[in-house]
Amino acid sequence: MPPIGTTSTTDMSVDRITLDDVDQAVDLFLGYLEFYQRPSERGAALDFLRARLGQGESVIFLATHAGRPVGFTQVYPTFSSVSMAPVWILNDLFVTPQARKRGVGRALIKTVMAEAAAAGAVRVTLDTAEDNTTAQALYESEGFVTGHPVRYYVKRTQ
Repeated sequence: MPPIGTTSTTDMSVDRITLDDVDQAVDLFLGYLEFYQRPSERGAALDFLRARLGQGESVIFLATHAGRPVGFTQVYPTFSSVSMAPVWILNDLFVTPQARKRGVGRALIKTVMAEAAAAGAVRVTLDTAEDNTTAQALYESEGFVTGHPVRYYVKRTQ
């Protein structure tokens, strides 16, 4: 079994990247932004990812197939005051269209869960667009549930 931080199959691996590896994830991040109709230019996206990793604000996992990036996820470690413990927010997950339905997203989620547990996180939370039923089905098949006795509110500042 591979060490925590790396998930491998015969043709795919998932690794936690460092600041030195962030260039490999930027095009996937741009695809993610485009999916949510939030286009950005490459330089700004690269600066954003570098800042998050450089300041220790996020953890990024990169899935590769035959040495090519095919998916990524970015999580933000934070804390729960009620639990007095770390929690992770799975904020971004994107798989290239040609790699979808091949277990890439599932491998990324499994890696996040293993890393979160190893870091002492009591839970991983996430949200997705109301109409993204494909992602919802994946998350639910991996044990994520909705309907907790907590209501999620949003108010934009800008």
